[in-house]
Amino acid sequence: MADFILRALLAGLMVAIIAGPLGCFVVWRRMSYFGDTLAHSALFGIALGLLLDINLELAVIMACMLLAVVLVMLENRRGLSTDTILGILAHSSLALGLVIISFTDNQVNLIAYLFGDLLTVSDSNLLWIGATVVIVLGVLFKNWNRLLTITLHEELAQVEGLNVLQLRLLLMMLIALIVAVSMKVVGVLLITSLLIIPPACARAFTKTPETMSAFASMVGCIAVCGGLAASWFWDTPTGPSIVVATSVLFMISRLAGIGEKS
Repeated sequence: MADFILRALLAGLMVAIIAGPLGCFVVWRRMSYFGDTLAHSALFGIALGLLLDINLELAVIMACMLLAVVLVMLENRRGLSTDTILGILAHSSLALGLVIISFTDNQVNLIAYLFGDLLTVSDSNLLWIGATVVIVLGVLFKNWNRLLTITLHEELAQVEGLNVLQLRLLLMMLIALIVAVSMKVVGVLLITSLLIIPPACARAFTKTPETMSAFASMVGCIAVCGGLAASWFWDTPTGPSIVVATSVLFMISRLAGIGEKS
């Protein structure tokens, strides 16, 4: 197997494994628009990285995590709904990113960042993704029960003495990290689909949160393999091919679910 295909496969599988459980929280908490907002802020991070001449991955992580903090702060101020806040942040960060890019001299290939370029993953990218996935998995495993409690019933979590604000911020930070490192895999505009579609597939076939997260990771891994295969044999763009593969799996899961009910 060619080295670039092996690197692409490993990077895609690592992202799919962690996107599964985190995507379940996105679905359970109805935070799908949050993923889109993070994706838009990632472009702002790219622009800052180019302007300040710093590592783009680090710049994207900083931008996504900053947006997560701002969102939590604004949510605690009454007056605007979460959807409204997310809409403002998403479009503001996207527009600001495009304006900043216009002031830079770098001839950056925005298409690769917007839609992914998995086949160009380098050894350093692979190490960066691997380290981030290991850290996020460790934090998620350690805080799984507490994050699940605030997701199911925030008032009950407060009664039990859990710091709901801190845990919400932690969850958003973890999602922000994965959105940032997934930039090379499916691109900033498509990462939300990798977070949402696999858990949506898994929901009809599982009965516990743990099995749903595991099933979602498995669906994501299958989609990565299918998308890479399509890109290899039919010369299609890799990131969109992975998203199409997840969509096909979702349609199959819906049809299977209908069959089981009937």
